[in-house]
Amino acid sequence: MSRLFLAPMEGLADYVLRDVLTSAGGFDGCVSEFIRITGSMLPTRVYEREAPEILHASVTASGTPMVIQLLGSDPESMARNAAHAATLSPYGIDLNFGCPAKVVNQHGGGAMLLADPKLLNRIVAAVRGAVPAGIAVTAKMRLGVSDTSRAIECAQALVDGGAASLVVHARTRDDRYKPPAHWEWIARIDDAVDVPVIANGEVWSVADWQRCRAVSGCADVMIGRGAVSDPFLAQRICGLVEPQPCADEWREVLHEIAGYLRKLRAHGRLSHEHGRVKQWLSYLQRTWPQATALHEAIRRVQDSDQILAVIGEALAAEGGSAALSDDENNQPNQADLAEAIAV
Repeated sequence: MSRLFLAPMEGLADYVLRDVLTSAGGFDGCVSEFIRITGSMLPTRVYEREAPEILHASVTASGTPMVIQLLGSDPESMARNAAHAATLSPYGIDLNFGCPAKVVNQHGGGAMLLADPKLLNRIVAAVRGAVPAGIAVTAKMRLGVSDTSRAIECAQALVDGGAASLVVHARTRDDRYKPPAHWEWIARIDDAVDVPVIANGEVWSVADWQRCRAVSGCADVMIGRGAVSDPFLAQRICGLVEPQPCADEWREVLHEIAGYLRKLRAHGRLSHEHGRVKQWLSYLQRTWPQATALHEAIRRVQDSDQILAVIGEALAAEGGSAALSDDENNQPNQADLAEAIAV
C-alpha cells in the first residue's frame, strides 16, 4: 500500500492552500506550516490561527488528517509545548529538522540541528515523553547541513529518541531546493532504521513519483511544490485523472484560484491575499503556460475584486462564462471561513 502526503511549506501552504489542495483529492495526510517554539508556552489561539483544522477534528474540509509541526531547539521547551499541542487532538506531532531558511537557521533551528545528532535525540525523546502514547511523534529531516556525512547518524538519533516515522527530504541544507534530489540517500536511511521512511523532494510529476519510489525503495511519498504547481498531481498519482496535464484543466484551475482568493479574504488577510495569489500563479506557470499571462495581468493589481474580474475574463477567453459562481464572487465573512474548513 502506498500513501501520499502534502508537505508543510512555510510561507506558502497555509491552511487555506492546504484546504484547496487536499480538497482536490488523493492525499492521505498533510502537515501544518511549522509553529515556532522559543522559551514561552504558546497559547491555544496560536494553534487555532496557524492550524484551524484542530477546531474541526484535525482534518481539512475534505477529511484529510492534519499533523501539527513544531520547530525549536530547546528540548524542555519543545516538550512543554508539544504536551499542550497534544491536548488539541491533532493526528500527530511532527518535528522540523529540515527547514533551510536563514532566519530559522541563524537561531539554531531547522536543518542546523542536523549538525548535532545528540541534540536531535534529546529533543525527540523529550517530546515523546511529554506526549500521550496514542499520539504519534514523527520527524522531518534533510540529509545534513553542508554534506551527507552524518545523515544516517541523524536518522538513527531521531528514531532512537522515539520518532515513529521519518520524512527525508533528499537534499542538504546548503542544497536548499536546487535539483537533483538524492533519493538514493533515502534508501540508505531506510535500510538503517526500523521505522517507516517517507521520501520527499523534487517530485513534480507521476514519472518523478515513480522514479522516487524506485530509487528510494519507499512506498510512501510526500510532495510539496509539485502539488502547488499542479493541484491535480495527487489525483494523477492515484490514477483518478489523466497522468499528464491537459489544456481543459486550466478552466478548473481558474475556479480553484478564485476559490482560494475568496477563502483568503474570509481569513482576513486583506494585506496579503493578492500576494498569495500571485505566488501561487508563479508555481502554476510550471504546469500551465496560461498562468504566465494571468500573472502578468494581475501583477500590479492589489484589489481582490479586480483580480476576480480578471479571472472571469480569463474564463471567458477559455470558452466558459465570465461570471464566477456565487461562492467565488460573493464577499465572504468569518462564517464563510468556518464553513470552508468544516468537516
